Amino acid sequence: MTRIVVTGAAGFIGSNIIRGLNTRGISDIIAVDDLTQGDKFRNLVDLQIADYVDLDVFYPRFAQGHYGKVEAVFHEGACSDTMEHNGKYMMDNNYTLSCGLFQSCQQQGTRLLYASSAATYGGSDKFIEQPRYEQPLNVYGYSKLLFDQRMRLECGSDFSRIAQRNMAQVVGFRYFNVYGPREQHKGRMASVAFHQFNQFKADGKVKLFGEYGGYPAGGQMRDFVFVDDVVAVNLWFYDNPSQSGVFNLGTGRAQPFNDIAHAVVNTLRAQDKLPALSLHDAVKQGLIEYIAFPDALRGKYQSYTQADLTALRATGCDHQFADVSSGVSQYVQRLLQA
Repeated sequence: MTRIVVTGAAGFIGSNIIRGLNTRGISDIIAVDDLTQGDKFRNLVDLQIADYVDLDVFYPRFAQGHYGKVEAVFHEGACSDTMEHNGKYMMDNNYTLSCGLFQSCQQQGTRLLYASSAATYGGSDKFIEQPRYEQPLNVYGYSKLLFDQRMRLECGSDFSRIAQRNMAQVVGFRYFNVYGPREQHKGRMASVAFHQFNQFKADGKVKLFGEYGGYPAGGQMRDFVFVDDVVAVNLWFYDNPSQSGVFNLGTGRAQPFNDIAHAVVNTLRAQDKLPALSLHDAVKQGLIEYIAFPDALRGKYQSYTQADLTALRATGCDHQFADVSSGVSQYVQRLLQA
C-alpha cells in the first residue's frame, strides 16, 4: 500500500490534497499539523487518514525512519501569515524545518512536493521562476524564496542533479491567490472570495479597495486560482515522478478584484432567483462598494500578479484552469451547501 504524508494536513490546501488522494482510493495517509487552533479539525472530519501526528513529534521521528517506507510528502505546513513580523518564527517554520525535511526525504528515497509562494516575486512586474524576478516584500516571501534557493543549490539550478544522482523527486509550487473550500479557519488570511461571500450575506454588499498603484477602484489584478486546480497539478506531478523543479501554480490569467466581487454577487443573486447584474449596475446599486486603500499596506502590496506558465507547460502538464467566473461560482455554491 502507498503511504503518503501531508503536512499542514488540517489547513486549506493540505486538506484539499488529502481529499484528492482519497478520491483516488489512497487512504494510508499520515496527517501532520498543529491543532492548537482546534477548529481546524473540521477540515479532517470527512477525510480518510491512517494517522494524525503533531508536527513537533513528526519531524524527528520521520528523520529516524519511524514511519517506514513513505512514497511522498506533500509539504503544505508553514506559517502563511504575510503580516507576521517575527522573522525568527517565520524562518524556523518555513525554512529550517523544510531543510531538515528535505534531507530526511532524500535519505529515505521519499519524494517531496512542497508549497512555495508567489510572494517570492513581491515587487517584481514579471512572474518567471528565475532569480532576477524574485523580490519579496515581506519575511514570509523571503522565507519561501530562501528554501527555493536552497533546493536549487541541492538539486542544481535547473534541478538536473536529481536525475544525475538518482535523487528523489523535488517539486516546489509557487501558489498564486488560491481560493476554495476548507479555508474558513484562516481568518483575515482567507481568500477575497470567502470574505466577500460572508460580507454579502451579512451586509448585502461587498467591499473592495479603491484606486491604488495606478489601478482604478477594484482594478488591482491578481492571478486567482481555484483550489481544485491546485490539487490537480500537485497530483499530476505525483503521477510524473521524473519531473522536478520550482513551478508557478496559477492560471496564467490576471483578473481584477472586481471580477471576484461580480461573480460572488451574481451567484448569490441567482440563489435568490434575481437576475444577473453588470458590474456597473452592481456598483450603482451599492452591492459593490469601494473603500480607501489602507496605509498599513502601502509599499507592501502586490497590485498585479500573473503566473508565467511556460516552465509548467514544458513539463507536459496541460491542466486547464478555471477562470474566476466559473471557479468562484462553484465555490459560492459549495459555501451555500455548508
